[in-house]
Amino acid sequence: MGAYHAGSLAVQELLGVRDRADHVGRSLGQDIKPVAAAFLELQPLLVVGAADPGTGRVWASALTGAPGFVRATGPRQMSVATAGDPHPAGLPGAPLAPALRTPGTRIGTIALDPRTRRRMRLNGRLRPTARGFAVEADQVFSNCPKYIQRRESYDSVADRTPGTPRLLAELGQEQQEFVRRADTFFLATVHGGGADASHRGGNPGFVRVVSPRELTWPDYPGNAMFLTLGNLRADPRAGLLFLDWTTGDTLQLTGEAHTGFTADGGRTVRFALTAARWTPGALPLRWSAPEYSPANPDIAR
Repeated sequence: MGAYHAGSLAVQELLGVRDRADHVGRSLGQDIKPVAAAFLELQPLLVVGAADPGTGRVWASALTGAPGFVRATGPRQMSVATAGDPHPAGLPGAPLAPALRTPGTRIGTIALDPRTRRRMRLNGRLRPTARGFAVEADQVFSNCPKYIQRRESYDSVADRTPGTPRLLAELGQEQQEFVRRADTFFLATVHGGGADASHRGGNPGFVRVVSPRELTWPDYPGNAMFLTLGNLRADPRAGLLFLDWTTGDTLQLTGEAHTGFTADGGRTVRFALTAARWTPGALPLRWSAPEYSPANPDIAR
C-alpha cells in the first residue's frame, strides 16, 4: 500500500507538490523507533480522533495522565492507560468513549510537547485493554515544530474537578471568544482506511468565527503530504478540539469541513458545526504562558 490515498494524491496534484510529497512520505512508517518511544513516555497529554461508532460523527478528545500513561509496548504498538482517569474521554457520555471501547476502531493520535515544540502522530487500529486501550500502528511519523507555541512547563492541578459538560447546537458568546483567543487546536479527520489527528497553530485570531455554526481558518504551508486536507477531500467529517492551556477548559466540535483553493495555492478551510461539547476544567494540566512560534503569520485584523 502506498503512503497516500486518493484524497491526498488529488490535493498534491492540484498544488503541484507530488514530487516533494513522495520524498517526505518516506518518513511514514509503522515502527515506533526508540527516540519516539522515549518521547511518548514523557507526555502528560495525548489527543485522539475517531468516528463515533453509533452516530458516525468525528470527534477529537484529550487524554491526560502522569508521564508514562502513554508508552510503546512493542515495535508497532502503543498502549494508553485511561483506567481511573476522571478526565476527558473518561467522563460519562464523552463522545469518544464508545469508540475507545470498540475493537478495531480506526484511531488517529498526536502527542504534542509544547516544551520542546515537538509532535508525533501515530494512527492505527484500536484494541481495548484492561487498563485502557492499545493501538496497532499503521502510520508513525513526526512533524516539524512549525506553528507550535512554546510553553516551558506545566503542573498538574490535583484538586481540579471537571465541570458538567454542556452539549450545544451552536456556539454562544463564551465559546466564540474561546475560539478567537485560541493559538492552537487539534483536528480529527477520517478516510476509508483510517483516521488521523493533527495540530493547527497560529497567533490568536487565526481561527475566525463566521457565525455561531461556522468557523474558518487558513491552511498554513506545511510538509506537502496533505494528509488532513486529503482526508477531508475524501470524507468531510471532522472533529475539532480547542483547549485552554491554563484553566483546562475544552471545546469539542463535530461537523464537516471543506477546503477552498485560490489560484496562487492559498487554502482556507471552512467548518460547519453539527454539535459541540463545552467542558469547564476538563483537563488537570496548567501550562505556562506561550511564546508564539516565529513561523506564525501575522493576523490581518
